[in-house]
Amino acid sequence: MALGLTLGIIGAIAFSGKAIIVKLAYRHGVDAVTLIMLRMLFALPFFVAMAWLAGRGKPPLQRRDWIGVIGLGVSGYYLASFLDFAGLAYITAGLERLILYLTPTLVVALGWILYRRRITKVQALGMAVSYVGVLGVFGQEATQQGGGVVWGVFLVFLSAISYAVYLVYSGEMVRRLGSLRLVGLATSVACICCLLQFVVLRPVATAFAVAPQVIWLSVLNAVFCTVVPVLLVMMAIERIGSAMVAQTGLIGPLSTVLMGVWLLDEPFTAGIAVGTGLVVLGIFVFTRAGARA
Repeated sequence: MALGLTLGIIGAIAFSGKAIIVKLAYRHGVDAVTLIMLRMLFALPFFVAMAWLAGRGKPPLQRRDWIGVIGLGVSGYYLASFLDFAGLAYITAGLERLILYLTPTLVVALGWILYRRRITKVQALGMAVSYVGVLGVFGQEATQQGGGVVWGVFLVFLSAISYAVYLVYSGEMVRRLGSLRLVGLATSVACICCLLQFVVLRPVATAFAVAPQVIWLSVLNAVFCTVVPVLLVMMAIERIGSAMVAQTGLIGPLSTVLMGVWLLDEPFTAGIAVGTGLVVLGIFVFTRAGARA
């Protein structure tokens, strides 16, 4: 139990560190297209290895499986990651993490829209509280930093929707392929998409024409904020279950806000503290209500 909780908490903090690293890299004049290409380039060998190890001794993928993997990889990892990186150029790491933390509410909303799945009153209350919290932090940041914040919030919210679509449609694929194999394959597809995007939009010769700090930050992002947390969360789920791991994820927004204040000198006011608290409280109520349902 203790080991599973520890793995889940470390995984949540590591995931949250991604936004901090991206913001640090932006200080060296790199753009989102180049930055995400570098991250995915360094992460690709790990995900290919993950897919190969998880698929050993299992039946090969059928045509419909490949179509599903490609679709989920584009939606859940390529679009979600690129929109997130692009949005981080305009908003703080703390606000980005709070928006992404709304993803479970978007999954339930999509379930209601697509499949008419019921939303309980307690779930609706949790959703309302969490969105009020995000709007409060957004209002403070927009007042301090101007109109670019609106565009950044829009991009990150689209990222959350894109990943929610992945979660909604990945259930059947997980049952057929297994979670680790699906993650390895889908993220490999996303990595290839990011590399192709760079080739189309940027001269190939400029791939490494960035500050050395950007290279090392990208390696750190790929390994310790992408691959390692995926494995830690998987191991945590095996030990304590997905519901408990979801609860350990509550530390994610808090750690991002604190790391943003510490490493990026991002503002931390009473309003931001209240807004963050409302988001965490709302998602806690929402997930507990969902578990009971």
